Amino acid sequence: MSATLPVLGAALSVKSIPAHTDWLLERQRDLEIQDFFRADLLDSDWRGTAKEIKSMLDGHTGRLGIHGPFWGFTIASHDPMIRRAVTKRLLQGLEVAEFLGATQMVIHSPYTTWDYNNIDMLPDNREALIERVRATLSDVIASAEQADCELVIENIEDKNPLDRVGLAKALGSSKVRVSLDTGHANYAHHSTGAPPVDYYVDAAGDMLTHVHLQDTDGYADRHWAPGEGNIRWIAVFRALAKLNSNPRLILELRNHDHVKAGAAYLASLELAQ
Repeated sequence: MSATLPVLGAALSVKSIPAHTDWLLERQRDLEIQDFFRADLLDSDWRGTAKEIKSMLDGHTGRLGIHGPFWGFTIASHDPMIRRAVTKRLLQGLEVAEFLGATQMVIHSPYTTWDYNNIDMLPDNREALIERVRATLSDVIASAEQADCELVIENIEDKNPLDRVGLAKALGSSKVRVSLDTGHANYAHHSTGAPPVDYYVDAAGDMLTHVHLQDTDGYADRHWAPGEGNIRWIAVFRALAKLNSNPRLILELRNHDHVKAGAAYLASLELAQ
């Protein structure tokens, strides 16, 4: 471990930010806003919600990000019409990010457990998937570069931790990097035979610039506070300590009331503060 412990941030919503304002400001913690993946909000008065959040964050100088839209689609759709709809949704997310001054937006990996066993059956499948993602994200990446907002690809069903790292590199932009969700990786490890969570950190290396910290039992996507599941946190933070990319370490919990307890647990292990 490094001599200086990393500072944790959190994923919060407009409803839960007020209860955590003092905690955020005390160390200028990183914040990920989790309201704007909702299609109904993006298609309505999202600016009203964004203005409310901005007023709540007066004095906050930590790094700010948002979770981009993801419900109901993949960034690797075979259908050109669907790809256009996905592009539109992600551009809406970037518009929100730019309005808020956010410098990172989380998007979801297209790789599935099915892909792990089937993608290499045909010699061109792997490259074809990358090209479909490129078609979906071309305009999104251009807008992200203009807005100085990094897109980070989060593992969802990914069984091979190298897949989305290779995808991010293939997209060829300094504004496309990798996210790790520890709970998703732990689910994949226990339920599908993927490697343990720290292997995902090592596989990403300095392409990793964002981490969702959440604990699970390896059976479901629990989003429990660290310490409530069976993730080997010491191994995870030992792997994180090797990085030079300074990833945002974001507690993404189902119950936002448990954020401070989760942070306290990691602090008690002398892993983070």
